[in-house]
Amino acid sequence: MATMTSQRTRVTGGVDTHRDFHVAAALDHLGGVLGTALFPTTPAGYRALLGWLRGFGQVDTVGVEGTGSYGAALARRLSLADVAVIEVARPNRQVRRRHGKTDVVDAIAAARAVQAGDARATPKSQDGPVEALRALKMVQRSGRKARTQALNQLHALILTAPEELRGRLRGLKNRDLIATCAAFRVRAEDDSLAAIFRLSLRELAQRIVVLQEQNRTLTTRMRRITTALAPALVAKTGVGPDTATTLLITAGDNPDRLGHEKSFAALVGASPIPANSGQTQKRFRLNRGGDRDANAALWRIAIVRMASDQPTRDYIAKRRSEGKTKSEAIRCLKRYIAREIYNALPNQALVDSRSITYARLRR
Repeated sequence: MATMTSQRTRVTGGVDTHRDFHVAAALDHLGGVLGTALFPTTPAGYRALLGWLRGFGQVDTVGVEGTGSYGAALARRLSLADVAVIEVARPNRQVRRRHGKTDVVDAIAAARAVQAGDARATPKSQDGPVEALRALKMVQRSGRKARTQALNQLHALILTAPEELRGRLRGLKNRDLIATCAAFRVRAEDDSLAAIFRLSLRELAQRIVVLQEQNRTLTTRMRRITTALAPALVAKTGVGPDTATTLLITAGDNPDRLGHEKSFAALVGASPIPANSGQTQKRFRLNRGGDRDANAALWRIAIVRMASDQPTRDYIAKRRSEGKTKSEAIRCLKRYIAREIYNALPNQALVDSRSITYARLRR
């Protein structure tokens, strides 16, 4: 008499992530819900979540929402346990409108998105030098915004300052204006209008000086890390520490997750996508999705090359002779630049992504 061999259930997990807790769902290979549970966002909670999933059978894949924010620590923990992690986007808003929203529903939807193949992206590992660059870039971006705001406030104060003070400052260039205002001396007991204006201008100017020094420090660090991590990228024409940092952040600490240059082009919004309808075939339009910061970095590289690189100028002239506008020619150029950037990304097999010793590359 023939007997059936028992097999362990193949489990697909889904996790809806939050700041203080995660809601997990376990599905069998047919999409049936095996169970749902809530776990705290602590190392013990991550271990309990993985153990709970394995209690249903062999864990194939886990779909995690928010792998770049609330789910980052969980995604790293699952990857270290040799569990395949898939990044899941937020559920479709139209579906939410029809069926409502709960954390359990979102967790089940995350698992089903993996099973259906709607979610396929490997998340960034966020455990190496690129993650350090992201932290530096975040501080730099907010510092630049604060400097611009302080400089605008400085000019606005000068417009309404007492006549003597306004006449002294209004003709100065920014560098001289900041140095002059930062050196103002005001007696602590002087609360006159002129003294208060001088005090306010001094505080704003000194704030700008601090932010400028902070920006120089951050740029120096970014230059050092990018040069050690991706020398081939930094050597490209038009690529500086800022643009290199932005592009590396987009690729992540594990750029091999992209698989192909076309994936990187789509990620930075430089790929054509089909726009066919009815009898209109073989028509494409620009991909307006992707990381817009990375797309802006490609644009800056293109502008620098147009000003200093003769082959680039020849390429733009050729495209213009074909009837394309300057903007259309630059969009074509960005597609080629994206290919160059992808080929210059660091080889993950040579970089120890879990080390902060950036200059040590394995031969």
